[in-house]
Amino acid sequence: MTNLLTEQKPRNTVENDIKSAVKTINMEIETIIKLKEGLDSSLTDALNLMQSAKGRIIITGMGKSGHIGRKIAASLASTGTPSFFVHPAEASHGDLGMITEDDVVIAISNSGESKELVDILNYCKRFGIPLIAITKNPESSLGKACDIVLKLPNNGEACPLGLAPTSSTTATLVLGDILTTCMIERKGFTKDEFNDRHPGGKLGSILQRVSDLMHVGSEIPLLDENAVMQDILVEMTSKRLGCVGFTNKENELSGILTDGDLRRCLSANAMAKKANEIMTKNPKTVSKDTLASEAIKIMHDKKITNLFVIENKKPVGVIHIHDLLNNGVR
Repeated sequence: MTNLLTEQKPRNTVENDIKSAVKTINMEIETIIKLKEGLDSSLTDALNLMQSAKGRIIITGMGKSGHIGRKIAASLASTGTPSFFVHPAEASHGDLGMITEDDVVIAISNSGESKELVDILNYCKRFGIPLIAITKNPESSLGKACDIVLKLPNNGEACPLGLAPTSSTTATLVLGDILTTCMIERKGFTKDEFNDRHPGGKLGSILQRVSDLMHVGSEIPLLDENAVMQDILVEMTSKRLGCVGFTNKENELSGILTDGDLRRCLSANAMAKKANEIMTKNPKTVSKDTLASEAIKIMHDKKITNLFVIENKKPVGVIHIHDLLNNGVR
């Protein structure tokens, strides 16, 4: 019996599919180019309004516009601009109370004639809540009702029927990304602030600091630089990090000895040596604020498995490559 998953596909079918895919891509690229060419001072007006809002940015839209609106709201909220999505139908049944006079509303409708937006528009007008429209038709009901219109290209849809929202939703998504990135730049939103909003997942692991993962206090394998071999072996074994750091009279980190170093230097008279005779002096170190991803790069580049963390030349912690890998840092 022929396996349907491995059956040879007719060449003309593959060619037609690729031709259709390329046509869709080209149509959407053309729409985005038109969006770029149509940008004007209304963008700045909208951003000024959003930045001056004492409350939140409320995004609303029906159907596919609503789906895009949810993504825009999520992007804004995660990058320092408090925002959430209000569904037009739910708004008419009590959720209008979620919108305050301190907020700014962004209403999305490609045609500008979504009847489900009427109650939100009337509510905003009644209470003097600023309105921004995203639509292809500034002369539509939505366009005329809003204070600022961000115009979408009137370039048709990539859908072969010219009906399903495709190019228009792509342009709306890009416009939402423009608002998000501009607000990031205007507010000076930082990586640390981004990390505060993304404590989980890959983003959280990428933006962790060395201070989040390092061993501190009694966990640090640390001795005076005049320590004898017997004490070094005990410290390295008990702390289980495969290294020992050494300090001088000023309690500054002066050297490090790893288990690999120890194996390489063992000889008949090794037990008679002191730390400052066999340690690696001026070892590579990092600060507490170093990104975990930077620390693991240093370890890979230097082919080492430990880094001491110093502050004013004094050791305040130590981090092992396993601490990084176990927390998803790559």
